[in-house]
Amino acid sequence: MSPDEFPTPHLGRFHQALRELKTDLPIAEFLETHFAGRKYSELRQTITRMVEGYDAADPRRASTFFLRDEWMGRGLGQQGRIVGGFGGLIEYLVSECRRYGASIHIGAAVTAIEKGHRRIAARCLDGAIFEADAAILTVPLPLLTEIALPPGARGKVTAGIDIGFGNVVKILLRFGTKWWADHGGRNLADLSFLFSNATVPTWWTQHPAEYPVLTGWFAGPKADKVARLTETELIDMGLASLAEIFDISPNSITRHLVASRTVNWGNDPFARGAYSYATPKTREAQSALGKPDDGAVFFSGEAFYAGPDMGTVEAALAAGRETAQSILASGQ
Repeated sequence: MSPDEFPTPHLGRFHQALRELKTDLPIAEFLETHFAGRKYSELRQTITRMVEGYDAADPRRASTFFLRDEWMGRGLGQQGRIVGGFGGLIEYLVSECRRYGASIHIGAAVTAIEKGHRRIAARCLDGAIFEADAAILTVPLPLLTEIALPPGARGKVTAGIDIGFGNVVKILLRFGTKWWADHGGRNLADLSFLFSNATVPTWWTQHPAEYPVLTGWFAGPKADKVARLTETELIDMGLASLAEIFDISPNSITRHLVASRTVNWGNDPFARGAYSYATPKTREAQSALGKPDDGAVFFSGEAFYAGPDMGTVEAALAAGRETAQSILASGQ
């Protein structure tokens, strides 16, 4: 998604300022520096909502260079969805790992990585210990500081604070029909993504699949403010937002509702949020975390991928391949 997809004043001036920018800085600071006047208020609001609602990022931290590349450079490219969901991908990876002799231990919460004379050991909450030649940490960024690490690896973790990490509350609503497909005389049968000024601004459909499901995203710093809301309250918030977007009564939407569910990743003790985003210091932090040491502890996952798709499943897969190649090259 880019600002061009929304009729926003002063986009030409905005693009020019982005192209001329020589030193990276947070996007909020960029807007305050170059677009502080009242006449730019709509532009500032649109960009801020986009950064929060799509990238799940804090505008006070998000890298302007990274967003510039996303909006004006490579773009988002062709969007895709795995048929049947990401569960199929997980099943495939599990099958391949086991085919090569890997053991998978479910429910083994690691509390410490310890370095022995020649081996590395993972100590679990239940007292179990697993030894290996190397350890790969792929946990979400907020959990890195909660795992005791050898001195060399522990020193690297401090660099992780320079990688952004956002939160998302997902509101999933399944209806009996795609009631939005023909609303107010407008043909929205091919709608895939919706961005608005409503409380829950961002919505995805299942297009091109015909499932009558809408997925709402309440993302960025605002997501932390609804941590204590019940599932019913979140669903009501989503329905009210859709009613505002389509200018109909909430009851008109509710009568089509078949099932609903919410997911607040920030409340998940093994996630503490959704996914990462780049700050002006992220590339430097990734470089520090990726430097080899003699501790046989490696960091991997979407937050540590220095390519263009940071914050995605593709980035996680690519980072995993890179880490595996590093381990093989080091002879661990």
